[in-house]
Amino acid sequence: MLGIIGILVIFGMVFGGYLAAGGKMAIIIKSLPFEMMMIGGAAAGAFLLGNDGGVVKHTFKDIGKVFKGVKWKPHDYKELLCLLFELIKLARQSPVAIEEHVESPGESAIFSKYPKIQGDKVAIELICDTMRSMSMNYDDPHQVEEVLDKRIEALEEHRMHSSHALQSMADSLPALGIVAAVLGVIKTMASIDQPPEVLGKLIGGALVGTFLGVFLAYGFMGPFANKVKSVVEEDLHFYKLIREVLVANLHNHATNICIEVGRQNTPAHFRPSFVDLEEALKSVKQEAA
Repeated sequence: MLGIIGILVIFGMVFGGYLAAGGKMAIIIKSLPFEMMMIGGAAAGAFLLGNDGGVVKHTFKDIGKVFKGVKWKPHDYKELLCLLFELIKLARQSPVAIEEHVESPGESAIFSKYPKIQGDKVAIELICDTMRSMSMNYDDPHQVEEVLDKRIEALEEHRMHSSHALQSMADSLPALGIVAAVLGVIKTMASIDQPPEVLGKLIGGALVGTFLGVFLAYGFMGPFANKVKSVVEEDLHFYKLIREVLVANLHNHATNICIEVGRQNTPAHFRPSFVDLEEALKSVKQEAA
């Protein structure tokens, strides 16, 4: 919703101010299709030239994040803490019983209580791979934390490709606008024998190219890149929470302490209150009983 509002504000303020100052849209509308073809087409071509198919596909998909925002909401963080509580408690009570859940999370009665988390491949792999390693006596907290850190760093680098690609487009658009403007000037020079009113329109049309390149770069592509980056960074906190809780578990803290470590390491705007989490955990305990 905020993304749509932002776009409306950009158009309203830029073109509203232009019209309020006495500007005329006719010259812009007449030149826009050709300038957009040159600038937008060149930017799209450069984008395809500079990225592989996977990045192109993910970039188009990630543009939706500008409007949808983060994937993981405050409720999801509370559910994650409840899920980890159940798994850790079961693993400590019966190391054998936990195996069926980490080996087949898609069929697990515990994971099925949290369908959104169960449907996220990254979260499931982080949880199950780590708990499986613990059952194989790979339980050095520092080594496991290092492994999880590297996995999350690799995930972050991969998910930032879309943001980098969009930022590269934003950086190139002003220069492509100048290219279009220069071509417009060349066209104008070929008509130098025309009267001033004709030359004025030709020069105005050429300047539309410069305007369009800067407008698209700083009004759209730059903010899009920044928003995608922000959403990726926010969503990564969800996976970092998994790391915090599972590493705390390896330090042999009490189960409630492990969950509290995770709660306190949750970003403030996603963090459930202590009371809310306690109520949720009580419900989990009652269901298990």
